[in-house]
Amino acid sequence: MDITLNNIEVRVLGSLVEKELTTPEYYPLSLNSLTNACNQKSNRDPVMALSEEEVVRALDSLRFKQLSVISADGGRVPKYRHLLAEKLGLVPAEQAVLCELLLRGPQTVGELRTRCERMHPFGDLSAVEVVLQELMERESPMIALMARQPGRKEGRYAQLFSELPESGAEGAESAPEAARQRVNAENERVARLEEEMAVLRTEMEDLRQLVDEFKKQFE
Repeated sequence: MDITLNNIEVRVLGSLVEKELTTPEYYPLSLNSLTNACNQKSNRDPVMALSEEEVVRALDSLRFKQLSVISADGGRVPKYRHLLAEKLGLVPAEQAVLCELLLRGPQTVGELRTRCERMHPFGDLSAVEVVLQELMERESPMIALMARQPGRKEGRYAQLFSELPESGAEGAESAPEAARQRVNAENERVARLEEEMAVLRTEMEDLRQLVDEFKKQFE
């Protein structure tokens, strides 16, 4: 891949793509909203705690690489959007797959199909495999199939915007118990609700700021 990103740039880019696909009514994103998106506890691996300054530096770097831009939609609060689709000629299905790999790291075909559902529906596993193959067979491949890890039945796919994880970094993993899976699912559901509330609060703050600035014009 000709484009090389660090971990923070990967998270910022992935968050911009995700919010365009899942909550287009709140996209493009203000700096506050984007920072909250980067620091979500659900749909993220690893979970990060980025400052707004770190996000700004990543945005500046992504703008230099022609992957993000300040929105020209107007308004007093600067907002940001990605240019991934325009720059690389991606369709929504390809954006969804790349987004999940940017946000959660290497994943199997089954994991990608389940997790991409909120951004783009795939009828079956073969539909995901078609997209993966297309992304691997580009002149500059965007993803790669990693070697199968001990204890895993399937190989995982990884994005090539940043360095691939070391092949032996994870080692064998045992499957979690059914009860643990249910608890994890419930925790993710609660985290998503909390994050949706945080997004709404952020949008209200931005709107309140715009109203206050509008009122000052008549004082």
